Amino acid sequence: MNIKGGRIMYEINKVYHGFKLEEEEEIDEIQSIARVFKHEKSGARLLHLENDDNNKVFSIGFRTPPTDSTGLPHILEHCVLAGSEKYTTKEPFMDMVKGSLQTFINAMTFSDKTLYPVASRNEKDFFNLMDVYLDAVFYPKIYDIPEIFMQEGWHHEIFNKEDDITYKGVVYNEMKGAYSSPERILQENISKSLFPDTCYQYSSGGNPDIIPELNYEDFLDFHKKLYHPTNSYIFLYGNGDIDKQLSHINEEYLERFNDQEIDSHIERQRAFSSINERTDYYHISVDDNEENKTYLSLNFVLGDNTNLEDYLMNDIISEILIGAESAPLKKVLIAKEIGEDILPTSAGGLQHGFGIVAKNSSLDKKDEFKKIIFNTLEEIIKEGLDKNLIRASINRVEYDLREASGFPTKGIIYNILALESWLYDGSPLSHFKYGNTINKLRGMVDSDYFEKYIENNIINNPHSSLVIIEPKKGLNDKKEKEIQEKLKAYKESLNEEELEKLIGENENLKKIQMSSDTEKDKATIPKLEISDVNPKIEAIPQEVINDKELTLLFQDIFTSKIGYLDLYFDTSMVKKEDIPYVNLLASILGKLDTEDKTYSELYNDIHVHTGGISFSPVALVEDNDDNKFKTKMILKGKAIEKNIPKLIKLMKELINNTRIDNSTRIKELLFQMKSRMEMQIFNKGNVIAAGRVRSYFSPYWNYIEKLKGLDFYWFISDLIKRFDKDKEEIISNLDKIYKTIFNKNNLIISFTGDKDGFKIVKENMKSLTQNLNKEEFTVQKYDFKENKLNEGIISTSDVQYVSKGYNFKKLGYEYEGSMRVLATILNGDYLHNEVRAQGGAYGAGISFEKSGNLSTFSYRDPNLKNTLDVYDNIPNFINKFSLTEVELTQYIIGTIARLEPAMTPYMKGQLSTRRYISNITPEEVQETKNEVLKTKLNDIKSLEKLIDDTMQENYICVLGNESKIKENEKIFNNLVKLIE
Repeated sequence: MNIKGGRIMYEINKVYHGFKLEEEEEIDEIQSIARVFKHEKSGARLLHLENDDNNKVFSIGFRTPPTDSTGLPHILEHCVLAGSEKYTTKEPFMDMVKGSLQTFINAMTFSDKTLYPVASRNEKDFFNLMDVYLDAVFYPKIYDIPEIFMQEGWHHEIFNKEDDITYKGVVYNEMKGAYSSPERILQENISKSLFPDTCYQYSSGGNPDIIPELNYEDFLDFHKKLYHPTNSYIFLYGNGDIDKQLSHINEEYLERFNDQEIDSHIERQRAFSSINERTDYYHISVDDNEENKTYLSLNFVLGDNTNLEDYLMNDIISEILIGAESAPLKKVLIAKEIGEDILPTSAGGLQHGFGIVAKNSSLDKKDEFKKIIFNTLEEIIKEGLDKNLIRASINRVEYDLREASGFPTKGIIYNILALESWLYDGSPLSHFKYGNTINKLRGMVDSDYFEKYIENNIINNPHSSLVIIEPKKGLNDKKEKEIQEKLKAYKESLNEEELEKLIGENENLKKIQMSSDTEKDKATIPKLEISDVNPKIEAIPQEVINDKELTLLFQDIFTSKIGYLDLYFDTSMVKKEDIPYVNLLASILGKLDTEDKTYSELYNDIHVHTGGISFSPVALVEDNDDNKFKTKMILKGKAIEKNIPKLIKLMKELINNTRIDNSTRIKELLFQMKSRMEMQIFNKGNVIAAGRVRSYFSPYWNYIEKLKGLDFYWFISDLIKRFDKDKEEIISNLDKIYKTIFNKNNLIISFTGDKDGFKIVKENMKSLTQNLNKEEFTVQKYDFKENKLNEGIISTSDVQYVSKGYNFKKLGYEYEGSMRVLATILNGDYLHNEVRAQGGAYGAGISFEKSGNLSTFSYRDPNLKNTLDVYDNIPNFINKFSLTEVELTQYIIGTIARLEPAMTPYMKGQLSTRRYISNITPEEVQETKNEVLKTKLNDIKSLEKLIDDTMQENYICVLGNESKIKENEKIFNNLVKLIE
């Protein structure tokens, strides 16, 4: 290799540490030099993206098409991270989470691939993480310890001969939670309907009804067959030493393997000659109303992912027809009341499926649903699409590509993007080079290209499906009864010896779960030293300019010429009873007509000229005092520098000229908001339960609950019920809030970008603020009383989200930085072992806030009372807990990783602004880091009484399964139905 200008120059067809360089190219779109290698001995593929990003990424992935719905790829993903040949602790993955400076560590199962990505800004840490993952995937302990499969996948659980047998397993319970969502059931059925002869007919995550069909032998065979370098896709990203990385991967792992034939080929689905119709069901409670709870989905296969134009067009067409506020198909379906919400969806992998979903519809609208879609599309073909809508949709897709979906660790997104082609034997570079294709599509806006695309790929495309997902009362109860009968029959089929053997297997699993790693095992885990941690916090530049009437903040950060402009309006004048209207207003602004534009024209104008404008209500704790918080409405916008004046003009139009008078449109948006919130509940149940329990005792969290928690969800639900009767009052309240909060008093304007962009902002600021309301207002004093509601919130979920907490400052304690280290210890050790490993939940955690709020949570948890007992036993764990100096150091380092996560440039600007508003100085942030770095074992032990006193206050909230909650009814003060 040659070195030129300090950079290694690689040559095509030369071999570097066993890797032959096949391709090298500079790619402007991702500001990287891309290199494609092939490892000659093992057959492994490797893609390297060299750039200036110090947040380095390593990933190894495998093509893992499932052959059934037992969730084998998903279970294997969990299991390989539970100990390996070199790293012999029970869970090296969790050990690295505890003591690494990682900015990303996870594993992901997709419909046809499994990825193991890690990222770190520290080179030593990066190599540690890379090695742990390579050893995990190639040399896991799964062959020697079948209990790993039992714990992470599934097993028959029984400890006494008199007991009933139950199913237990982390993935089993995770997927029970996932399948509690009708959207998940819908998605599975769309894939089955479009690709019935391919791997996409199966659930790679695992259908909980089918997971118990997976046996240990097939599990091992899957690993033997597919977890080989020949079937691997290795990815390296960032400013790391590529020569050293290649050397390590080759010498430590790949040179031990020979290239071999592996059949993991993914077949294309042969096109249909006619539409395929499929029906499935989801659970609702026996006393729920079935009316208008059906999902209808019309789906089409649009092309291959390996074709960049097809790949981009799938997203663009989805935005044009369904995603955009001005989308014609969505507008017609909503107007015809086919569903309360209309959503786009996608499916597949090798081939791309596009779908139109009507949520909360009814079966008798099935034919009308299809008819309206095809008639509307025919009309579009005849009259032509709105050209600005096409431009806006292309621009939105391009912004998403350029910002890597706004994800702070860009390399992870680029890894997935490469595999959209690479996995299917296409070029790993093709999807990075989107610039020319985007420009080509822009150049065809004024032609009939997009209309023809719709005509050929949707209207005249028989490779399509209609999926119907209907509610069925008591479905889960019926399934649960069938499971109990099946397990009862299984137990009865066992003779005395077989039953004792099964009990012995469970006892052995429990023994392993409760055992501690030996010092010898612990010594195998790579470790960092405190000296590897930068003791100083990252400085975020911020200039504060106090004008007569407003404050201007400037974060001078490189953003690739995109300017991020945020306006923080004070909302402290809003009365307590009107708090939910603030979030309602934020959710509808930009989706209503203004004085000069229809909402369709407004949407197009925003997305043709900017990267988007949105509104977000927040509350920010001041001086770490839970009783003091500043309430704001943030108007967020972004644009390339030359379009900042246009961005400001559009912002001005939104806050000065929106018409809050279209009751039909507002009602549509209410239904949409309720629908979207329901879709999030099952995915964020832990956040919902923890936020709810904090609202019982925290004034700040009580405000947040009314602003955007379950109180807000129930507020929206109530507005929908009484909208026709009370719409004038509702619209009047909205209009009052609109005219009040966009006030110049206490306005803070924050800009993140470069000096040229900031200059443009200052030059145009007067035009934005000159028409704002300047009237003085009365700041409301919110009187939130402590209220131990202790709710059991009943949902259709098969699992629970269990939370308990209180504010320790109310008990006379003060916040200490060592609490963050304790959280790392509890999350990675005690709660992980008790709630996840032994309890079978997907996850659990605890958090300490500087304002004094302490809260625990569990995620997709089969238990309820047992988990609360685990929380109550935390003090006992702390009392008996001991650590070596080396172990404590690892927990401290893991805590620093959480204190200083990876951030995009905009995230840094946003964080700096929020610190300014909350009166958090850099010195205070530094002091927190200092406290963490100085934490001693005695500091941890001293927190035992604080936890004990907090848990004894007994504030709890559980969101979950109806039967489980009613079984534990005495725990709660109130039983509440999530959805009426």
